[in-house]
Amino acid sequence: MLVIFDLDGTLLNTIADLAEASNYALEKCGYPVHSPAAYPFYVGNGVRRLLERVLPEEERTPENIDRMHAYFVEYYGANLTCHTRPYPGIVELLHALRDNGIEIAVASNKYQAAVSELIGHYFPDLEWAAVAGQREGVPVKPDPSIVFGILSECPTPKSEVLYVGDSGVDMVTARRASVTSIGVTWGFRGEKELRENYADHIVDSPSRILHLALEAKAGKELS
Repeated sequence: MLVIFDLDGTLLNTIADLAEASNYALEKCGYPVHSPAAYPFYVGNGVRRLLERVLPEEERTPENIDRMHAYFVEYYGANLTCHTRPYPGIVELLHALRDNGIEIAVASNKYQAAVSELIGHYFPDLEWAAVAGQREGVPVKPDPSIVFGILSECPTPKSEVLYVGDSGVDMVTARRASVTSIGVTWGFRGEKELRENYADHIVDSPSRILHLALEAKAGKELS
């Protein structure tokens, strides 16, 4: 049994640090910044797409995104744990899954170095089957390649895999990978987007994820 988690908006509330790094890059490049409240609607498809979205429409060239990306990584790499915190109940959930013999993994569109650092910082005493971020040559979600990569590291029948995320991107990723999706309502996008993208299950608390995982492990139909 394997539970694959999205990172931003699912395990960790990273939005304030992402907003600060993006606004830093905008300021360094001479563009207007955005309110932190706007950032939940910009994230979800990787850093380059985030930077494209925050740029003025007429400035969204590959060259400008490259310039912004360098400043973003510079700032975010030094400040990615300033405001970021696990959502309530997440640490307990992850330990409960492992205590019940359920493997856990991360599949994120954030670049690999940041994903590895965040997981090591906030969950240092957990054993992960795989920690996968955005890497050169691997398409970002909703392409399912990242899920297939995790399954190659941790071979598991798809009927025994749950994919947990907070956005439509995550629900589409799970569907394209032919695994069961669980949408969480505490993240960046909300229940409406999860329903519009055909989440198999929608949960309001980490304890519900544990319940579903234990049902799946026991071979029961998920309630």
